[in-house]
Amino acid sequence: MKILIVEDDDRIAKPLAEDLRCQHYLVDLAFDGVEGWEYTQAIKYDLILLDLMLPRLDGISLCKRLRACSYSALILMLTARDTTTDKVIGLDAGADDYLVKPFELEELAARIRALARRPPEIQQPLLEQGKLVLNPPLHTATYAGTPLNLTPKEYLILECLLQKPGQVFSRAMLLDKLWEVDSMAGEGTIKTHITNLRHKLKLAGNKQKLIETVYGVGYCFRAEKSS
Repeated sequence: MKILIVEDDDRIAKPLAEDLRCQHYLVDLAFDGVEGWEYTQAIKYDLILLDLMLPRLDGISLCKRLRACSYSALILMLTARDTTTDKVIGLDAGADDYLVKPFELEELAARIRALARRPPEIQQPLLEQGKLVLNPPLHTATYAGTPLNLTPKEYLILECLLQKPGQVFSRAMLLDKLWEVDSMAGEGTIKTHITNLRHKLKLAGNKQKLIETVYGVGYCFRAEKSS
């Protein structure tokens, strides 16, 4: 899950970002409403943690602007104002939930998990290609029933490729989709993860190269040919 925190108090924002990263979320930070808006125009986030009181553009206005342009990310409002009126305004603006400061990190984590759950009819299905099976809600992967024991980044790369078999993803595209804005990762990082993925697939019994290198372009997933 890719998360944007829009919070002007770095005493809150930075520890919060660190805690979420420890839970294997991808996290970007914006410190005012305009910066938050600019991030959302460049990147598709799954969840936005949005402070109500922000400089340049307040949280309610940003929320309304995002919903007006059909931005589909979940939005969790964070505010120190604990009144019914404020909650109603936030939810009417398009927020999915509302959390009052100060809050415990454990409660926030539980709220995020609850928001991420979907009714059965729109839950993410298993991604299956031959003997390879990915379970997006659980972030698990198996090949011929053997767990692949992937790192979070390895899993995300494989999921990205598997969602669109045959589509070629450049290293720059994978970096943009799966790494944080301020990450120091480079294209060599992608190459290393691809090498590790191929090795783990081979150890699980895969004899055909499922992740194909398209030289000079990038990588794509090729369905396993029946023997």
